[in-house]
Amino acid sequence: AYGYVFQAAALFPWRTIERNVALPLEIIGLSQAEQAERIKRTLELVNLSGFEKKYPWQLSGGMQQRASIARALAFDADLLLMDEPFGALDEIVRDHLNEQLLELWDSTNKTICFVTHSIPEAVYLSTRIVVMSPRPGRVTDVIESTLPRKRPLDIRETPEFLAIAARVRDGLRAGHSYDD
Repeated sequence: AYGYVFQAAALFPWRTIERNVALPLEIIGLSQAEQAERIKRTLELVNLSGFEKKYPWQLSGGMQQRASIARALAFDADLLLMDEPFGALDEIVRDHLNEQLLELWDSTNKTICFVTHSIPEAVYLSTRIVVMSPRPGRVTDVIESTLPRKRPLDIRETPEFLAIAARVRDGLRAGHSYDD
């Protein structure tokens, strides 16, 4: 029912990219033909066509994360869970993957639950932002985004974006005790 993308790509180093993407398809018992079709489709979706025979160590960190996303999408789950998948990447790669994730969301219409500690990333990627407090984790605010579905990166400089980011920051401060 769901695909999961970890903080680290979690790819098997002894498997090629196509064999990493195939893993859940093998587990659920799809035919070789169906596996090949899904691998091709999902690698195209994440812009990794041509890298099927490469091993994870031959790819950049961003490409490895895209392969991990392809693996999570390959079995056509309704829900994609992403736990800080871009946290370890530099800002340029992170911005690029944020843009690609929005394009992926637009083309697949999947429900994506994305965990991040980055306020700009949360605002840029979300239609709904759930702000949580630390220990014990509890919801301090739920913010419905009014940003358009199509979002260029420069939307982050608009007053509307900044207002949503300020509300997220206020929710984080309200739920955080600096005395602990």
